[in-house]
Amino acid sequence: MTNIIETKFGTLVNTSKIAAGSASSIKKNGAFYNFSIRISNDDIREYSFTDLGRAQYMRRIMIGHLEEKIKKESKTV
Repeated sequence: MTNIIETKFGTLVNTSKIAAGSASSIKKNGAFYNFSIRISNDDIREYSFTDLGRAQYMRRIMIGHLEEKIKKESKTV
């Protein structure tokens, strides 16, 4: 239940679902496995890896970092 926070509007949100929804699925493009993650409306980052395992691992890590960012921003607002 620690993933659920209250926004400044008073609604309860699950930060892990928000973070996971901001990341695209992994797609094979030639020799690379690509995914993108939306940090903010103006900041979309794309990552490429040659190994599927590394891409899956880094996607999980980036989703975790984004979840922590969402939690931190909600505390400051």
